[in-house]
Amino acid sequence: MATALARPLARLIDELGKMPGIGPKSAQRLAYHLLRASAADAESLAAAIRAVKTDLRYCTVCFNIAEADPCEVCAAPDRDHHVVCVVEEPLDVLAIERTGQFRGAYHVLHGAISPVNGVRPEDLRIAQLVERVRGGDVAELILATNPNLEGEATAMYIAQLLSGTGVQVTRLARGLPMGGDLEYADEMTVSRALEGRRALLER
Repeated sequence: MATALARPLARLIDELGKMPGIGPKSAQRLAYHLLRASAADAESLAAAIRAVKTDLRYCTVCFNIAEADPCEVCAAPDRDHHVVCVVEEPLDVLAIERTGQFRGAYHVLHGAISPVNGVRPEDLRIAQLVERVRGGDVAELILATNPNLEGEATAMYIAQLLSGTGVQVTRLARGLPMGGDLEYADEMTVSRALEGRRALLER
């Protein structure tokens, strides 16, 4: 039986459909967009994809994705390397950097402990974090894992591992989002907001 879809196009749709958040319809739209794009644009996209696989590596200090080892943050002399912010994924580093408020260093775990999904502590960069802390250069560890069951479990696990090391272990405050209405917030969010409250006026 003849098919109306050419094999190269079907293969492209199939490959695009493997990406997270891309359903069959989105994969088809992207494929037809690329089909209509100029040869130069298509080659530019292909080159960018190749470069991601050939030109990037993990920083051996913080395990963030970088072009050089150590990465720019770990090599920067104007960063406070005594304060390390622990995040789950490289995208979390970008989120914190966008605020412009943090001038310390990072440690990327590449996931969170999740027994249900088969992710164990040894599957993450936790051992390297403990080794880094015990190296003596870290004064404060900010646990910035996600505010869900996996993130909380990971934060507690790391805190217990580092108990007795003399390093200050802190956790990001949880609270109400800017522009959000109190009446629509869930109980846990309101509870975290109350715990993380701060004074507006000093006595």
